[in-house]
Amino acid sequence: MLRIMLVDETPEHSFYLRFVLERLNYEVVAEISDSRKLHDEVLRLSPDAIIVDTDSPSRDTLENICLITENCPRPIVMFAHDAARESIRDAVRAGVTAYVVDGLSPERITPIIETALARFEVFQTVKHELEKTRGKLSDRKLIERAKGILMKEKRLSEEQAYGRLRKLAMDKNQSLAAVAEQVITVAKLLG
Repeated sequence: MLRIMLVDETPEHSFYLRFVLERLNYEVVAEISDSRKLHDEVLRLSPDAIIVDTDSPSRDTLENICLITENCPRPIVMFAHDAARESIRDAVRAGVTAYVVDGLSPERITPIIETALARFEVFQTVKHELEKTRGKLSDRKLIERAKGILMKEKRLSEEQAYGRLRKLAMDKNQSLAAVAEQVITVAKLLG
């Protein structure tokens, strides 16, 4: 059962949305009326998804969504009445997965939540792949720099310098990037 946190400043809307979600077999773990508490409550309760019902997303709401996106990402569905392009863009930039204007009818809720979950998963996969690629690129730059230092200081060919780095890495049971970083640090200290 999917655990959902509701954020709604209007108790009547929140009551209705909770009722609909529970009839659709979702578990509502919390209802928050003050968006400034959103980040702390997400950390405390760890919901699977967040639904925000608002007329127009406030700055406080968007700031807290940004914090969640950075620290504990979750799929976030925002039901709003504000169809302004800038409001939609601000919400998506903050981390909203699905921004739905005037679409709170019960038969639409499940497909909207499922779409938000799928988009969130795809985005997280792409984000992790990008981070991994950046890490590899950063490691590659360190290795190239360390090879350059060994080539210059020890008058080695590129292949010999790389062989030395690999041997050091194997002897120390460390990654090639860690050894490269050590070579660079030593060169700075001696240089």
